[in-house]
Amino acid sequence: MKEDSLANKAYTELRKKILSNQVVSGTRLKEDIWATRLDVNRMAIREALTRLLGEQLVVLGEKGGFFVKSLVAADIQQIRELREILELGAIRLAIQKIDNEHIDELERICDDFTSMIQRGYFGGACEADVKFHETLIDSADNEKLRNLYQSGNIPLFHQKLGQTQTHMDDYELTDMEHRQILKALKEKDLKLAEETLTRHLIRGEVSSLDLD
Repeated sequence: MKEDSLANKAYTELRKKILSNQVVSGTRLKEDIWATRLDVNRMAIREALTRLLGEQLVVLGEKGGFFVKSLVAADIQQIRELREILELGAIRLAIQKIDNEHIDELERICDDFTSMIQRGYFGGACEADVKFHETLIDSADNEKLRNLYQSGNIPLFHQKLGQTQTHMDDYELTDMEHRQILKALKEKDLKLAEETLTRHLIRGEVSSLDLD
């Protein structure tokens, strides 16, 4: 595999794990460990980390090294506010535009999320959570909105997700809320979709702040 392909593979995988909180805030990303884990060379990891630094998903430590950017309370609140603006806007567009392909994709993601929880694959459940919201944005069929959402590098702030099975209630509530949003889209019930998504995002913010 060419060097640029290796770097892109490393970037994609690391970005996905950061956004889904599989690699939590404050974690040091060691080049040798991630090179082995992702089956690439250290140069590919270094290029990926430099790209993530430019996107402000990682920061440099005082003594060197790359660390996942930590979120303070104000960050979490602003993320929730931004997601409300973008995702509620997407829902209003999706109610008018959503097609069977996106409905089917959202159903598959919900089923994957449920299956991964049942099998104890919590990292995969986190990735499915990210995928659900990205697909929700895609359902709006607005390229500029999609680009804005992706360039915003919006992480999950359900920081309990992906940690331990003791927080099974968070997974179950997330599953239920996703399915309620999907039901509302199918029935073109804008009020139900907006209320459920808003509650879902606020719960995520409160859940994260409760960890402090």
